[in-house]
Amino acid sequence: MKRVVVLPGYNVEKTLEMTVRSIPNIENYHLIFVDDGSTDNTYNVALNLGIETYRLEKNSGYGANQKVCYKKALDKGADIIIMLHPDYQYEPKVIPIMHSLIEEGICDVVLGNRIRTRKESIEGGMPVYKYISNRVLTIFENLVSGQNLGEWHSGLRAYSSRVLRTINWENNSDDFAFDSEFLFQCVNAGFKIGDIPVPVKYFKEASSIDLFFKGDSVWLKDSCCCF
Repeated sequence: MKRVVVLPGYNVEKTLEMTVRSIPNIENYHLIFVDDGSTDNTYNVALNLGIETYRLEKNSGYGANQKVCYKKALDKGADIIIMLHPDYQYEPKVIPIMHSLIEEGICDVVLGNRIRTRKESIEGGMPVYKYISNRVLTIFENLVSGQNLGEWHSGLRAYSSRVLRTINWENNSDDFAFDSEFLFQCVNAGFKIGDIPVPVKYFKEASSIDLFFKGDSVWLKDSCCCF
């Protein structure tokens, strides 16, 4: 199976290389990086790493970035697509386990779950307000969807290409709602969704909060994810 790792990023010049270098057996994957109009040196860092790189002319939003990632991955003939935030908050070492669950037909979608225990999450550096927000939203989304996922707001996900070819994700939000919309669509389509634990890694370079403006709204953007 052809495996493609997509990395949607914004202002991740300090963590992109660490993320890429930590992917195990990297020769087994094709990497695609999409720069969402970064204002730092992110784009040049990606080019120097020698990975397939695209740059959006302006900051278009987290969802818009993922849409480009998935289109490029499908164009490459990917059988499995792994979406990894390049802020180094997620341990890439679990990627082989994630796609093996899809290859063996156990799951169609696999998420990395940072919320194994409250103690572990907080000690890993996750701010308390982010932990509480994540827990509240995940509990609500599990109740509505009938799922039992440990975390709905993960920046590490693996999809079968069949999922991406079935779901109408092109019309989803261009912002942070994209991920939740996508998962609800997967539930409605009957896809099998699972998750695996992934260590929590919060540190200064991976957790810098940026204010950016879009239309009449002001958003808090945590590198390339919302929690």
